[in-house]
Amino acid sequence: MRVALGFLGGAVLAGILVWSLTSRRSPFDLPVVVRDIQRLNELVSVKYTLQKVVTMEEQKHPLGAERLLLIVQAEVLAGIDLSQISEKDVKKLADGKVALLLPPPKIIRVVIDDKETKVWDRSITWWTPWVPYNQDLERQARLAAKEQIEEAAIDAGILEQAKRSADASIRTLLETLGVKAVVIEQSSRLAPSRHGKYAA
Repeated sequence: MRVALGFLGGAVLAGILVWSLTSRRSPFDLPVVVRDIQRLNELVSVKYTLQKVVTMEEQKHPLGAERLLLIVQAEVLAGIDLSQISEKDVKKLADGKVALLLPPPKIIRVVIDDKETKVWDRSITWWTPWVPYNQDLERQARLAAKEQIEEAAIDAGILEQAKRSADASIRTLLETLGVKAVVIEQSSRLAPSRHGKYAA
């Protein structure tokens, strides 16, 4: 399995920071702070690129089998949905500090790269050459690969990295608003993955 990673949202964050700095110099305003955080939304994200080899085998009736070997490359995007944050999740503390409760990180999407995905081998048992190929077998292999790649990204730490990315972006944003320190807590609520599995 090959893994690469990337970060998204830097340019958007920079634009929000410029807007925050140039549009006002007012004291801490809770509704405004919440709106600024919500603007980041899922743009504070982490992207992994993973490659997986998937083997699918289908038994034929009454005899034989079909085997497919598929090399799949996909991008996995994870992040925190900051649009869920409300005023009850942000508290102003003493000495210019702010406490913030974040939603859990989640898998946003898994997208297969068709250009880098290919059938490496496909065969029917040699003693049943008359058995037709199943045209749906590759689709089944792709679905299996997406689930395996999502699980691999979670195992590789994509959710933890998404949380760190969101933490850093929010701290930078709040510092521009005059907040001296930020206390960030993670919601204990679990975020389900795209396949219904709990991913945090």
